[in-house]
Amino acid sequence: MHIASRFLKRSAVAGLLASLAALPARADWTLLNLPRGVSDLSREIYGMHMIMLWNCTIIAVLTFGAMIVAMTRFRKSKGAVADRKMLHNARLEAAWTIIPVLILVGMAIPSVDKLIRIEDTSGSELTIKATGHQWYWQYEYLGTGVSFYSHLARDSNFARQKQSGIDPSTVDHYLLNVDKPLVIPTGTKIRLLLTANDVIHAWWVPDFGMKRDAIPGFINEMWIRVDPDKPGTYRGQCAELCGADHGFMPIVVIAKPRAEFEAWLEAQQAAATQLAAAE
Repeated sequence: MHIASRFLKRSAVAGLLASLAALPARADWTLLNLPRGVSDLSREIYGMHMIMLWNCTIIAVLTFGAMIVAMTRFRKSKGAVADRKMLHNARLEAAWTIIPVLILVGMAIPSVDKLIRIEDTSGSELTIKATGHQWYWQYEYLGTGVSFYSHLARDSNFARQKQSGIDPSTVDHYLLNVDKPLVIPTGTKIRLLLTANDVIHAWWVPDFGMKRDAIPGFINEMWIRVDPDKPGTYRGQCAELCGADHGFMPIVVIAKPRAEFEAWLEAQQAAATQLAAAE
């Protein structure tokens, strides 16, 4: 029995070492976790996620550790005899009831605070309406007269066709690029109104930490504020199965410093005015 026990322990250790050795040497561990993001909400959600993760990890280690110790040290084969007092110990039962309740309350309070923050769109400086179509997005900068459609980029669209002869690996940001991206200012609270023209879609950019469904006949809302020191291009996708070309309606957002955004918006308004006059 003792020899069998040692064999099992050594086998378990060997299996663990083999599993670790099989992992890629340069594995990108960030892919296994939530992105920290570039907005207020994404950082707060990431922080809350890490608190929950470590709480659950500690609880799991203590719980399974106690189980493993109990199973290995207090086995019948080692002469262990059940203690009847442990079967109905009022103090232990109270402890393992009260402690989890306190942990849940401690986790719920900050979670509720974050949920309230997520829904609070007050104080927005810019409102953009995003409408999902099969299979592209329409953006309207409310109160400015600027509106446009955002489709899958042509090079990705050509490469995805059957027998196109194009190697997708040669296409820059294959299936994650658009012909006209959404442009927003950094350091500005932006209210995003979401709806759809046909079926349910979902607007999702991981670096913003937010996803909302776009539902026909309804208006959902969310807000984002990109850090002033984080201008750049951020990519996402429709996250709701919306039909045959669901995988071909990406989202691209370019965050510009406030002054550059204002110049871009003025240029778009001038172009819209000229187009309206020509019609």
